[in-house]
Amino acid sequence: MKNIEIKILNPEVIAEAEQMQIFAARLTQKGHKIKSMDDLTELYDKPYTPELVGKISEMPHNTLRQFSMINVAVVGASRRFLAQITRRRIGVTFVSASLQYSDYSGEADFTVPYSIIEKGQKAIDYFLKICKDAMEAYSDFITTGIDNDAAGYVAPQALSNILIISATPQAWLEMISQRVCRRNTAETRYVMLRIWQELFALNPIIFAPKLAGPDCISKNKCREGDMACDNPHWITRSEPTEIIGDDFPALF
Repeated sequence: MKNIEIKILNPEVIAEAEQMQIFAARLTQKGHKIKSMDDLTELYDKPYTPELVGKISEMPHNTLRQFSMINVAVVGASRRFLAQITRRRIGVTFVSASLQYSDYSGEADFTVPYSIIEKGQKAIDYFLKICKDAMEAYSDFITTGIDNDAAGYVAPQALSNILIISATPQAWLEMISQRVCRRNTAETRYVMLRIWQELFALNPIIFAPKLAGPDCISKNKCREGDMACDNPHWITRSEPTEIIGDDFPALF
């Protein structure tokens, strides 16, 4: 997990998403005054304040946050993370490196789970040995003429992957809120916290804790019931950088 990298590929879209959110909200109230495309353009270009962004962002009208796609690259997360995060489909598009077309012989990297990192170097070395043994079998299959797709069945879930996630602001808010909850696996939480960290740095209003945070922050109530972690975020920290520092100290 130490080698996982996150990048917002089109950060300029954040400003566009903010403007479209305000424009869409105004349009619902000013339709009777728009008689021409010039009127529409004037409404689109009308200035607004950060206070208005905050007010509109807190409104329960999800459609206002569906007009832009924010593209995020994740390098170094495992294929297990891929399997977990791609369960979400509404407002989200994924593209990943393919075991069917890519040949990982001699090229494989692995994502070490956080609990194993906490155990120390001996545990890490043993984990990596098991992963490398599996990829040696993978390479053996390739050299005997087995196709990449079939050989990929022996690849470990820890095989590091490249993933592009394209989602609307609303979809990002929903994914982050769900996946940074402590009921998720450590890697999934860490990746989504890192994505939230990057988005929050670009726009701390749209991606504020009260909007993007887990239920214990954004709603002050956990939906997990008896499965709750009993360690709600708001007791300690609420912003992504603070949560990362508190929950994943072994990575630094």
